[in-house]
Amino acid sequence: MPQPCFSGIDVGASAVKVVVIDDSGDILGLNVRRSGHDFEASAKASFDAALAAANLDSGDIVRIVSTGYGRRNTLFSDYTRTEIGCHARGCFHYFPRAITVVDIGGQDNKVIKLDDRGRRINFKMNRKCAAGTGAFLEEMANRLSVPLDGLDSLARSAGGEATLGSYCTVFSATEVLEKIRAGTPLADLVKGIFRSVVKRVMEMEPLTGTVVATGGVVAHNPGMVAILEEEIGRPVLVPPHPQCTGALGAALFARDSEE
Repeated sequence: MPQPCFSGIDVGASAVKVVVIDDSGDILGLNVRRSGHDFEASAKASFDAALAAANLDSGDIVRIVSTGYGRRNTLFSDYTRTEIGCHARGCFHYFPRAITVVDIGGQDNKVIKLDDRGRRINFKMNRKCAAGTGAFLEEMANRLSVPLDGLDSLARSAGGEATLGSYCTVFSATEVLEKIRAGTPLADLVKGIFRSVVKRVMEMEPLTGTVVATGGVVAHNPGMVAILEEEIGRPVLVPPHPQCTGALGAALFARDSEE
């Protein structure tokens, strides 16, 4: 008899992430795509793609849990959970100990502290400003006429680093323009932008103990993790598929639920 399978759907403001797991919590299939303007349609398309990757059909899925900004738009899921809970659950699955989760997403950041049983001690979330988020990187990439997926390699090739002191995306853009005019090398500028993102996150909450980094920004920009390690002075752990940690957490809640 086929083993039961479960799915988690994380409908973020920028991207939809879907994970399909088996009863052991192993990932069988996943998919990531842009959220677009129709969250329901994007979630369904991503769900179907994840099922295809797992060589399953919808009848094989026992339960679906959705999370994220657009979780209530996923009408075919069985119930919803908050993204704070799902990111924590997904990270604790890989690192079952007391951890500080740093999630750098497209539109917001989260710092979540868990005890050694995975229980949430506290959390901070920054929704009020794009500074320090993926949206900020997109804005800076557009400003520099650099493909978004080219930022990481540029930052890694930097021989120096520009300093950005502004706390606001608009003012940071002005600073970037001033440094372009002053002849700052592009790679140094991008590395400075990366450090600016890390500093905005560190201002939210002290990053104590073992730090785990997740989110789409982390997934696409490993160089940012290296800067975070420099700032806190110790290694930072990154789970497999860091952009899908929230979706994995939702899938684990689906597996563990009796609803």
